Amino acid sequence: MIKIDIKKELHGSNGTMSLDVNLEIKKGEFLALSGVSGSGKTTLLRILAGLEEANGVLKVDDSTWLDKGYFLPSQKREIGFVFQDYALFPNFTVLENLLYANKDKDLATHLLKITELEELKNRLPQTLSGGQKQRVSLCRALMNKPKILLMDEPLSALDVNMRTKLQNEILTLHKEFNTTTIMVSHDPSEIYRLANRVVVLNNGQVIKDSTPKEALLKTKGSQKFSFEGELLDIIKVDVIHIAIVSIGQQLVEIVVSKEEVKNLKIGQSVNVSTKAFTPIIK
Repeated sequence: MIKIDIKKELHGSNGTMSLDVNLEIKKGEFLALSGVSGSGKTTLLRILAGLEEANGVLKVDDSTWLDKGYFLPSQKREIGFVFQDYALFPNFTVLENLLYANKDKDLATHLLKITELEELKNRLPQTLSGGQKQRVSLCRALMNKPKILLMDEPLSALDVNMRTKLQNEILTLHKEFNTTTIMVSHDPSEIYRLANRVVVLNNGQVIKDSTPKEALLKTKGSQKFSFEGELLDIIKVDVIHIAIVSIGQQLVEIVVSKEEVKNLKIGQSVNVSTKAFTPIIK
């Protein structure tokens, strides 16, 4: 059980805000932290990792990591951290990167086998693809069998197919090691596939704490689907107007009326939804 009750003043692009989080996270949960950029997600991870201090209390099982006048150093916390930039030692091979964290060669071999990296164990990081580097980073984070695995948008730089593959491997490792995992992500499909709980932060405050389905599904009433996207262009074809909208990795075309065009601006965020079989944009 992780008990978090912390406060920290942050200075961002929108001025000063207070990170104020009070949560309890059960052992073995996979929790996704979501919310707009600058809402405090990465800072919360860094506080958990012991990379930043804060006011309040942080307890993991019977161990106190943070309390008034007490701060447990990062190296004494049983955590694994997976960054966006891999943070691998460039002059160490794949296997040496893992053994630097823990000399357990059997565990290293097991992790490399699960993540299909066995054949690459003697390669240097600069010879690997982005997906392979991230798998090495994930394996190294698990070498000490941490109580808590922290991941800060670990797959954001990868293509869709590689992200899906690594998501499956992350879930496999999470279940096998029974690790409590806390992941920052902006990807709805990633959150839905991996997490059993979503905490949404906004301006340093928890505004939602629910299941992925409750947090991510945005349909209302009789809507069959509802997606957020960016309006890229409006093209006039004969007597009709067609809006080009970017949704995730795809572009969609929506027929819009002359009246709707008057209220739309290129670059704005729009909601694309449908009732029955006729898409509408608003």
